Amino acid sequence: MEYAIGEFSSTTGISIYTLRYYEKEGLIVPGRKWNGRRCYSDADMAWIQFIKRLKDTGMPIKEIQKYARLRAKGDGTLKERMEMLVQHRAALTKEIAAMQEHLVKLDDKIKFYREEIRKKVGRH
Repeated sequence: MEYAIGEFSSTTGISIYTLRYYEKEGLIVPGRKWNGRRCYSDADMAWIQFIKRLKDTGMPIKEIQKYARLRAKGDGTLKERMEMLVQHRAALTKEIAAMQEHLVKLDDKIKFYREEIRKKVGRH
């Protein structure tokens, strides 16, 4: 299926401005119609969803650009792309563990306050 930029924008939830920025930065290369208008495919849809996921998991735009360049070179870069994702996954796993530790500490503090409030309310 082919999508005009407006339709692609509303389907992906990415603004037209951002799509043009991604194109300028080499993250996505939409096709062009005979009149020069951008047209996006289902493959572009899957790719942009993956870009969103990488961004949502904290991968810097420079790393996403590097990944996109490797992807554009084809299957000869599969190992390098996989290694990038393995490294990103390791960093994400470390970050999740740190956040879980913070959550435990916050829960401990909330428990402390609940107990203190219960003791004080129970005295009156």
